[in-house]
Amino acid sequence: MTGLYLGFDTSAAHCAAALLWVRPEGSRTAVVAEPMAKGQAERLLPMIEGLMAAQGVTFADLAAVCVGTGPGNFTGIRIAVSLARGMALSLNVPAIGVTGFDAARQAAGLAQPHWALIDAPRGQVYAQKFGPDATPPQIVPTETAFDAPVVRWSDLAADAIAVAVAQAGARLARDPQPRPAPFYLRSADAAPPSDPPPAILP
Repeated sequence: MTGLYLGFDTSAAHCAAALLWVRPEGSRTAVVAEPMAKGQAERLLPMIEGLMAAQGVTFADLAAVCVGTGPGNFTGIRIAVSLARGMALSLNVPAIGVTGFDAARQAAGLAQPHWALIDAPRGQVYAQKFGPDATPPQIVPTETAFDAPVVRWSDLAADAIAVAVAQAGARLARDPQPRPAPFYLRSADAAPPSDPPPAILP
């Protein structure tokens, strides 16, 4: 779909945003990215505003907001998804969620068949196969032998991830999409407190 698409991602140790112009005569992108282990909540919106100001566009020019939904850092994903949903609501434009698998697939040029891999804790990877014998996302050991070429999300630079999120979002926008939501393949690595709860006095 023609138009201007904003894509951003904070699902890992980075803060990255891209603008994608889709036109009949071709497309172009503008991108900004910073390594960032924490602080994305404070940095993301000013980064987007700076990128748009540098390109001479406004939020009113956007056709859709595209956001990376993970899997990845729990807090980072929630930051980006919350912003995307709020922006879409206020601008009355679609918000489109793009998983890390689809972003990796987009960055690879949609070549098929192949596996998209995302690093996971405990010596594992999140994996999804694209192609005629596609598989749903799954968690497998890092040393798994894959039966097709692999695209590793961790090999992509943050700016390439933001561009891929915008490109995949523009492609998905051809059809109605559900509101973006964090995409988790495992629960948070957190345990409930071991101390007994306080007594409630009558």
